[in-house]
Amino acid sequence: MLTPVPRSKFFKVQCSECGNEQTIFSNVASVVKCSICGKELAYPTGGKSKILSDNVKEIT
Repeated sequence: MLTPVPRSKFFKVQCSECGNEQTIFSNVASVVKCSICGKELAYPTGGKSKILSDNVKEIT
């Protein structure tokens, strides 16, 4: 029997302005901003989110 595997993931994203690390979902429903400086980290695109940071790590 096949077990379904989710296509969505969690990512640890580092803010390029202040260096704060935040955990975000791969399919965000609204704009995600840094909790320290307020810079946008990700925004929704109707499916997978567009992540604006260069330093992204997948959480396994």
